[in-house]
Amino acid sequence: MDIDFSEINYLVDPCSRTLHADYQQFLLSLTGLTVIDIKGESSNEWRVISTLLHGNEPSGLIAVHRWLTTENSLPQPKANIRIIISSVEAATHQHLFSHRYLPNGVDLNRCFNEEAIRSSKDGENKDIDGYIQRAKLIETAIREVNPRSIIDLHNTSGNGPAFAVSTLISPNVLSLASYFCDTLILSDISIGAMMELDFSCPVVTIECGGSADDQSHEAAYNGIKQFAQCDIRSALPQDKAVQILYKPLRLVIKAQRKLSFSEHDESYSGVTLRKNIEQFNYGGCCEGLLLGWLDDNGLENLEMLNDQGVNVIENYFRMDDNKLVCATSIKIFMASNQTDIVRSDCLFYVVNNVNNHL
Repeated sequence: MDIDFSEINYLVDPCSRTLHADYQQFLLSLTGLTVIDIKGESSNEWRVISTLLHGNEPSGLIAVHRWLTTENSLPQPKANIRIIISSVEAATHQHLFSHRYLPNGVDLNRCFNEEAIRSSKDGENKDIDGYIQRAKLIETAIREVNPRSIIDLHNTSGNGPAFAVSTLISPNVLSLASYFCDTLILSDISIGAMMELDFSCPVVTIECGGSADDQSHEAAYNGIKQFAQCDIRSALPQDKAVQILYKPLRLVIKAQRKLSFSEHDESYSGVTLRKNIEQFNYGGCCEGLLLGWLDDNGLENLEMLNDQGVNVIENYFRMDDNKLVCATSIKIFMASNQTDIVRSDCLFYVVNNVNNHL
């Protein structure tokens, strides 16, 4: 598919005819990167909603379309809202919402750090310049309205409850998270995501839950309603207590190692994870819990780097016979049994199982 990476389409207070009857028709009417501006009660403040950075994560788009079309006329938020719909081509390629990014393409939400993406294995892709250009267009579309807050809506790779991610903690960050979920992950991982840019305002990524789960769409919709109607004259009110999990680590499988999923040990080479690995998302994993099986290379198949670049995998996992088990009590999230996603990102994220509420 040929993409015009220089194209950006703007819609201002779109009418019902432009929005179409349902979100599928609306998505199919778009030709690429699209910005929708909704005028608020105050013309001096902007807030930004980003969605569909990944083409297989529909909850944000579904919720945005529902918010725009539920009433007989467009909603009027407290402040202007800029909505950015990014990976339209990937979302509409073949079956709707079946591609994170286009075949032979690049993960757009890794392209907001040009130096990092060019030095990665994806940097060898011939289309990398186009994706970097689109990331810069998105960044520009955000900066030109100087927003007071930004929400970036996603779905989790596997099934699991909604959670938020941010690179900092502040009262407004906690408030934004509380509109969508009750858990916030404070992350210092640098992967070239939009969330990592400094927009001089709170930026919160919302992982709404599984992409096929109606509860994920509902969480996104209810969160957008609260986000749009917050009083602009004071600090954002917090909706509920939020649990904070600190500094996740990424468990990755090394290149050229085989990855499988199974209900029991099949003596496969490389790494075999439990087929039902998604059930452990957020539930808490106790010491000794079986997560999968390893070949004779054991933990050498895997890597988990801390912020100093040191592989600390033995602090969290061990090998009992050929079993991959937890070496301590942890929480895991974003675990998935979709091989393509797992290989392009990570097996899952890990945090120490400690509780902090604010």
